Amino acid sequence: MSRALRQLALPAAAALLACSACTGSTPTGKPVSRTPASPGAAGVADALFPQLGNGGYDVAHYALTLTYQPDENMLKATAVITARATQSLSSFNLDLHGLAVRKTTVNKHAAQSVRHGDELVVTPSAPVSRGQKFTTVIAYDGVPKTIEDSHGATEGWMETDDGAVGLGEPTGSMAWFPGNHHPSDKATYDITITVPATLKAISNGTLKHRATKGEWATYAWSSPEPMPSYAATVAVGDFDISETASGGLPVHVATDPDEKAKAQRIPSLVREATAWAVTRFGLYPFTSTGAIVDHFPELDYALETQTRPYFHKAPDDKLVVHEIAHQWFGNSVTPRSWKDMWLNEGFATYAEWLWEEEQGGNTAQETFDAFYDGTHPESDGTWDFPPAAPPNAEQVSDPPVYGRAAMTLHQVRKAVGDKIFFSILRTWTRDHRHGSVQSADFIDLCHEKSGLPLDALFNDWLYKPGKPPRTRP
Repeated sequence: MSRALRQLALPAAAALLACSACTGSTPTGKPVSRTPASPGAAGVADALFPQLGNGGYDVAHYALTLTYQPDENMLKATAVITARATQSLSSFNLDLHGLAVRKTTVNKHAAQSVRHGDELVVTPSAPVSRGQKFTTVIAYDGVPKTIEDSHGATEGWMETDDGAVGLGEPTGSMAWFPGNHHPSDKATYDITITVPATLKAISNGTLKHRATKGEWATYAWSSPEPMPSYAATVAVGDFDISETASGGLPVHVATDPDEKAKAQRIPSLVREATAWAVTRFGLYPFTSTGAIVDHFPELDYALETQTRPYFHKAPDDKLVVHEIAHQWFGNSVTPRSWKDMWLNEGFATYAEWLWEEEQGGNTAQETFDAFYDGTHPESDGTWDFPPAAPPNAEQVSDPPVYGRAAMTLHQVRKAVGDKIFFSILRTWTRDHRHGSVQSADFIDLCHEKSGLPLDALFNDWLYKPGKPPRTRP
């Protein structure tokens, strides 16, 4: 996500979990397991969003089948969720905001589903044993909601001039599909969307199939690599499609006609930025790349939706580089908790600095100095808190998570030298490819690769409040 375009302050998103009326379906069948079972936790105790995600299981795959009618902003859908139990479960929770649940099954048997605010509590007809693979099917429909925080930033399902878009960071994905919506539980996806034939439906991964029947068109997208749910997207609209390739990698760019004149360079820029990033960060982690360039002036940010970053208008070069860099940092290598957001945004911001440096603009050192001296246009708030310790959900995407985190990386680069620094970046993306990480993992890698005592540097720049010394004695 681009800090230059969005200040994501999210107390309302963190507090969406208020109780609502209960609805549900009745289970049938007899329990077949004698293993003691207990309810899975509602939430994974994330320090910033304690009720996001759920305990007791890991999702392996989501198969989402959606039908969207823009005239009524009506979504009718089925989610097939394949997971493995990490404890013996008498019940388990899914995160879902709004929308009416019509039917619930677990392993093909009817299950009870009860709503408590944004928690959908599912009780199967028989307990699920620890280690057991199980499949939950949720049929649901309704008008999907836009989630708005106290500062007016929006996510979730949002109507556009000619369709809609689903954006998920950090809580918005639960507005259009049920799931375990925490970045620590990544899964593969198949997303099939049916829309009026006059429109197109864009999602993550590779377009496997497109079919038109009467007045409706169906698009089947597949993401074979794991994805955090906040990086999943659906964009429906009157898009122009560019399909090219770069070194055998498919490049799929969808552009709103209202942005076409300003976005003519985007397909070539995506190819160029992806190829450049490979030289700096290592092997590209996915099977396709691209972009969605929408015309959505009411929105004020871009988002690193996996394989196909979303832009609310035609972006500049640095923003494209930022979101492409997120394919390595955030989408493939994903923070285990939201307090480690700097591992996403600091790296993507530093990618901008590197790109500018290598294009003959300001050096990374000059950009660092401008942030340090407060002369950079994005430097306001840089010292509000240490980037590895956001004080609350409201500040999870505030300036320190971007600028000061990038400054931390530059300090590491200066301390260890370019050869070791870029080896660290490539090792990081290779060793944690499609995995989940925390700050300590990166610090340990820097120590291992450099052999230098870096604790004081990380303490000053990542954890210690206030403005660190420009250069340690």
